[in-house]
Amino acid sequence: MGTPELISPRSPRVAAARRLARRNFRGKERRFIAEGPQAVREAVAHRGGGEPTLTELFATPEAAERYAEIVAAAHAAGARVHTADAETLADISQTVTPQGIVGVCRFLDSPFEDILAARPKLVAVLANVRDPGNAGTVLRCADAAGADAVVLTDASVDLYNPKSVRASVGSLFHLPVAVGVPVERAVRGLAEAGVRVLAADGAGERDLDGELDGGAMGGPTAWIFGNEAWGLPEETRALADEVVRVPIHGRAESLNLATAAAVCLYASARAQRASGGCRSVTST
Repeated sequence: MGTPELISPRSPRVAAARRLARRNFRGKERRFIAEGPQAVREAVAHRGGGEPTLTELFATPEAAERYAEIVAAAHAAGARVHTADAETLADISQTVTPQGIVGVCRFLDSPFEDILAARPKLVAVLANVRDPGNAGTVLRCADAAGADAVVLTDASVDLYNPKSVRASVGSLFHLPVAVGVPVERAVRGLAEAGVRVLAADGAGERDLDGELDGGAMGGPTAWIFGNEAWGLPEETRALADEVVRVPIHGRAESLNLATAAAVCLYASARAQRASGGCRSVTST
């Protein structure tokens, strides 16, 4: 494949990609931007509904040479491939220091009913999470812990916000994600699918260590994580089977959302994989 001519910053293709920084255009076009070699590599490999997820790729000449295998795979998958200068890439990606390669991708969220039909064992539910970086980081943690799905409630941040996509570091393409699900429907559907629903809250009556030591964490589990500033409202906590706190053994006031999510998800993953029943993560 020869190197394409440098695309003009005034090209309609550049203008269309640039508009995807705005949520209303993302929703209208059902497209979003994935930036950086890891995210674009995963986008190239992903297929949704039998179609390639990546539809278009922009790369600086230097990045096209450095990531030649990604560019070749995108071209082979039928994506439009363009080279662009660094300023144009920065304009598309809306970042101060772009990584030189940007992909335009189709929306890939899954219907909530499909997630339930797959009988998930570990699910992260983001209820009223507003910070895109946190949402993407929790998605990455869920992927790393081996979760089966992530659910973003209708009051949470847009999954396709560029900051969310960047923070997921490609994990967005690894596991099913449902969006816009009312929290009551999410909890009811998971419970009907045989999943125990736990609300993560610093004021929870149950202690995560106690849940692990008591052998209560080995079954299918969904964790609800709340808003960064005010956590979970009482009505959401009341929906859960239990409200569980991560114990603070030192002098820290609290854990941030992504850290607490990682601790909870890994605790469940450990318990579900343990042989001979659940043991404490600190036991020997």
